[in-house]
Amino acid sequence: MNRTLTSIMLIDDNPDDNFIHERAIRKINSASVVTTKESGEEALSHLTSMTSYHADLIFLDINMPEMNGWEFLERYSKLDKELQCQSIIIMLTTSDNEDDVAKSKTFSNVTDFITKPLTQEKMAFICGKYFTLPCP
Repeated sequence: MNRTLTSIMLIDDNPDDNFIHERAIRKINSASVVTTKESGEEALSHLTSMTSYHADLIFLDINMPEMNGWEFLERYSKLDKELQCQSIIIMLTTSDNEDDVAKSKTFSNVTDFITKPLTQEKMAFICGKYFTLPCP
């Protein structure tokens, strides 16, 4: 893919996971902007209200209170198509359940499915696979 990675959004209700994942992202300097949202609702609100912001890459957890990752994807798929095309969505979850992997493939917006934690190695792989960013 010929895309530049400048902004990443982490959507996860666990602040400890967000800290670890943001650290892995920053250690390889993969994006200049990292935004953390602790709920799907908060993420959707941010994505639709910020006219100058878009996330090149969204990491989405499945298990969150109020609005889980699947519900986020259902609502996200109803957004303006131009906004949707700007982001690559990767499920980042503790689940390694084959049913969850299969379900993620039913959403056209989901590009990949990986298990937590996000490490520098996983981040470097993602950069190399989906973006033009040179990774260590």
